[in-house]
Amino acid sequence: MNAATPIQVAPTRVIAAPPAIAPAATRLLPDALLLLMARLGIAAVFFQSGRTKVEGVFAIKPSTYELFASEYALPLIPSDWAARLATGAEHLFPILLVLGLATRMSALALLLMTTVIEIFVYPDAWPTHLSWAGLLLPLVARGGGAWSLDHAWRLRTMR
Repeated sequence: MNAATPIQVAPTRVIAAPPAIAPAATRLLPDALLLLMARLGIAAVFFQSGRTKVEGVFAIKPSTYELFASEYALPLIPSDWAARLATGAEHLFPILLVLGLATRMSALALLLMTTVIEIFVYPDAWPTHLSWAGLLLPLVARGGGAWSLDHAWRLRTMR
């Protein structure tokens, strides 16, 4: 083949998905359900982590303070403050997410916490942190969904 010979290209065919699949999936998996699952899933991760740091209802374990002084040491905040703040956040924000109350703020707070953990504590755990971010980002962007107290509050105040 020389430079003057045109190249023959086969025509491309566009194959569309059957039209019934997308609407059926949307009906079976409404946004309210997807956002609820994201809220419950990420809340469980953080709440369980918070429970490992306390004894009883909410007495922070001495080992938690030691962990924040050594392995979890942050550059700009005293370790005892970090232990209290992180433990409180891991209890408060998951509860709010389960209720769907202050959803965007709670998800953003946990996303910031995830970012701090990724940068300063466990930089090699990015696949785990990426999965957490994948659950938190839709909550920051869309809120708690129709099955949340945020939504009920909006409906009530619109009357």
